[in-house]
Amino acid sequence: MNFSVRYNHVGYAPRGPKVFLLACDVVDNPLKGMLPWFEILSENGERVFGASMAEKGPCTYTDEFVWEGDFSTIKKSGKYRVSVIDAKGNVLAESKFFEISDRLVLEQLSSTLRSFYFQRCGVELTPDRAGKWARPAAHLDDNIEFHPSMERKGTWNAHGGWYDAGDYGKYIVNGGVSVATLLLAAEFADDRRVTFANADFFDAGSFRANLLEEIRFELEFFLRMQDDDGGVFFKVSPVRWDGFVSPSQSDALQKRQILGKSTTSTLNFAGALAQAHRVFAHAYPGFAKQCLDASLRAYRWAVENPEVTYPHNTEGSGGYGDERYDDEFFWARAMLFREVCGSIKICADCERDDCDHFRNHLLSDMEKCPPDLGMSWRDTQNLGWIALALQSQDLDLQVRARNTLKGVADKIVKLAAEDAYGLSIRKFVWGSNGEIANHALTLFLANEWFPSAAYADCAKRMLDFIFGKNPVDRCFVTGSAWSSPKFIHHRISHSDGIAEPIPGLLAGGINADRQDMHRFPHYPGPQPGLSYTDERCSFASNETAINWNAPLVAALSFCC
Repeated sequence: MNFSVRYNHVGYAPRGPKVFLLACDVVDNPLKGMLPWFEILSENGERVFGASMAEKGPCTYTDEFVWEGDFSTIKKSGKYRVSVIDAKGNVLAESKFFEISDRLVLEQLSSTLRSFYFQRCGVELTPDRAGKWARPAAHLDDNIEFHPSMERKGTWNAHGGWYDAGDYGKYIVNGGVSVATLLLAAEFADDRRVTFANADFFDAGSFRANLLEEIRFELEFFLRMQDDDGGVFFKVSPVRWDGFVSPSQSDALQKRQILGKSTTSTLNFAGALAQAHRVFAHAYPGFAKQCLDASLRAYRWAVENPEVTYPHNTEGSGGYGDERYDDEFFWARAMLFREVCGSIKICADCERDDCDHFRNHLLSDMEKCPPDLGMSWRDTQNLGWIALALQSQDLDLQVRARNTLKGVADKIVKLAAEDAYGLSIRKFVWGSNGEIANHALTLFLANEWFPSAAYADCAKRMLDFIFGKNPVDRCFVTGSAWSSPKFIHHRISHSDGIAEPIPGLLAGGINADRQDMHRFPHYPGPQPGLSYTDERCSFASNETAINWNAPLVAALSFCC
């Protein structure tokens, strides 16, 4: 029998929960009802805490038996390790050293936000900001052709924006949910005034100011993706999939093209740009108005074109297929209701003002689009519920939205309590770490309206999973811990000649579907919960994506 300690490899905040797990590679309890004892040892070997562990029980997706230890009473900063012993005093398992410190969350927040800078397309990354990962401008995308399927002559300027994931495509639907998630973090950051005074990358100053700079870079690309009629192009991609070459090499090898115009991309754009109006209104009123005007034009196009499908061409890019439009309409309407109620006509021949237009639709939207445990690029209705929870034009809608989201948070807490590793997901899918981060974000948002240690502690324990307290004993964020991915599926990181991958990237994580088996990855075991490997070939478990990093940034911002 093998025993292993599962813990946050980066460390814990002094005032937060500090929980670890002991896992044994058998399903039945090998200690026959006896509870293991654990001790917390300081860096010099001093015993600073000891207690019995609690039984969590069997974990079906790993074939393990699990116990939990809690040392939340330790609040003194320093380096510590866990030692677990049996009734005879034999050491069953030990952890490596980890820290307890207030600066850890800030460091991880800085690193994960910084990852978006490294995903920038079409601009030079300068040594003063990018350090050894500096690179020249490539993929300017300022004069690219339309895909042949569009039967459209001429070229388009789609400069800027973020690379989507480990490839060099740029997608509105995934960029939209990502930027909307970051905009949520920016809204709530006003109250927290988080500073990066000691960060080695950002200008000293507020987290929000640095966050807005990065968000605006993506939004300016969004604005370029809007056609003259208000519709929004779907994506920019190379003609065929790139190999593991640098952006400059890719630029020299093949041309890029613009694809689409769809109802989902246009509504995604409308929702994100309406939210941007709120966030940028005070500091950058001119840019905020530009965003709102573009959002309204997009919404009007979608109303006139309610079922235009996504481009099905995937020869050089991901599909991001979605044939359901209700959730995107809900998101766009809720955000615009929040921003323009009573001030702007939606259409020239509307007999009623926009408040009635939106309110009547929203009541139906709420029935058709109940909230999920988190949000994703395909299912965006939670952004509609959050917008209604934040607006103040209609207090009945606000109360209903907040109470509904509270019910979701309660469900997450219940599901997490039933799982050996404290997760509310019930299957490990592609991007499971992004799903976990999104569930944590839902809890943090509910905690804003209904403060509860149950919500905040559950969310922080989920982040512990991402940073090491998981069945594969990995911190899933590059550059954060000794166990961080070294061979993440990310073209830039494998083509820049630098041994370390770009820091702050969240790997997709455990994925029971293992869609990459034809690449022969070396998964550590057949169990669903062991479906992760730190290999470049494992795109199913070890790729990164902006829509997974965004909820991690947002969730970490609530921990400060």
